[in-house]
Amino acid sequence: MDELSATDAARRFSDLLDAVEHRGESFTIARKGKVVAVISPAWPRSGKNLKRFLRKHPPDGAWAQETKEMREVLFVEERSWHG
Repeated sequence: MDELSATDAARRFSDLLDAVEHRGESFTIARKGKVVAVISPAWPRSGKNLKRFLRKHPPDGAWAQETKEMREVLFVEERSWHG
C-alpha cells in the first residue's frame, strides 16, 4: 500500500480515485508523518457480502443489556418551538 502526504493526495486526488476504482489500489494518507486515513476500494454491495461480514463480526452479547441500561438513565428533552 503506497503512502502519500495529504498535500500530494489533494493534488492528485482524481488520479488517486482512478487507481482505487479501476485498479483496486489502496493508499494511506499521512499528515506530518502520521497516517490519518486509508483510501481503498469499497466493498461491492450485496447480500452475500453482508452475510460474510456478519459471520466475521458476531453480535455483542452485552449489547441489549447495555442499551436497556442507557435508556434507563437518559431522558427525552422536550422543547416548545412555539415561542
